[in-house]
Amino acid sequence: MSICNVKLAQIIDNLESESLPQILASALKSIVEFDFVVIFGYMGSARPLALYDDFTPARRVMHVDEYQEGPYLLDPFFLAATGDTQPGLWRLSEIAPDRFYQGEYFRSYYEQTGLAEEVGFLVNIHENLTIVISLMRKTRNFSKLEIKAIRAVWPIIDAACRRHWRDTETEAPEANAFADSTIERAFRDIGEGVLTPREREVVELTLRGHSADALGALLGISSGTVRIHRKNIYTKLRIRSQGELFSVFISALTKSPAYNEV
Repeated sequence: MSICNVKLAQIIDNLESESLPQILASALKSIVEFDFVVIFGYMGSARPLALYDDFTPARRVMHVDEYQEGPYLLDPFFLAATGDTQPGLWRLSEIAPDRFYQGEYFRSYYEQTGLAEEVGFLVNIHENLTIVISLMRKTRNFSKLEIKAIRAVWPIIDAACRRHWRDTETEAPEANAFADSTIERAFRDIGEGVLTPREREVVELTLRGHSADALGALLGISSGTVRIHRKNIYTKLRIRSQGELFSVFISALTKSPAYNEV
């Protein structure tokens, strides 16, 4: 199934109008069923732009308001949008770290959304802005045939989004650098004067959902050494779990004076 001529005409007619995001969502729903759609704009590590969503008010608090307060920094779609992932359609499971579903971001935040699956279009608008159009389901995964059908309309989604959001105002490069330094400060504040630089690297990659094996490969150390680092981190921070480590990170981020000025 593809976007019908009527939907395609509506997209063309509404390029650069406020109605386009809703029309894109409607066009995608004519191909596959999903429960929610949300569009975020990512500008480096700065707080993401909430460009469109169809959440209920209660769900919007969780998926948008709370997300923007810090959890987005550990979201695989954010990491993909600000990293080297190629534009196109991606399942969350395709871009997530190997232990994402056992990680604390998933347990403490993502699992609370009650979603069965999320897929997203990554669209590079320009060098300072990448948007992600996320399609969410509450009760079942997208089938292979459904993914194939959605992926088939990627050229239309890509072209329409690049045209529509090409003039979107984004933070100046120095503001993005300011946001980056804020995040670095949050990781530095976790155990400042207590943790070593390598232990802080282990903290960051652990929070993002990497297993000991994957983390060791990224840092060029053995998985056994990673586990020793984690044990030492917990001891130094006087915590006992990833859940407490996640809380320490969010607290460090939201208490940063720089963060509250962004």
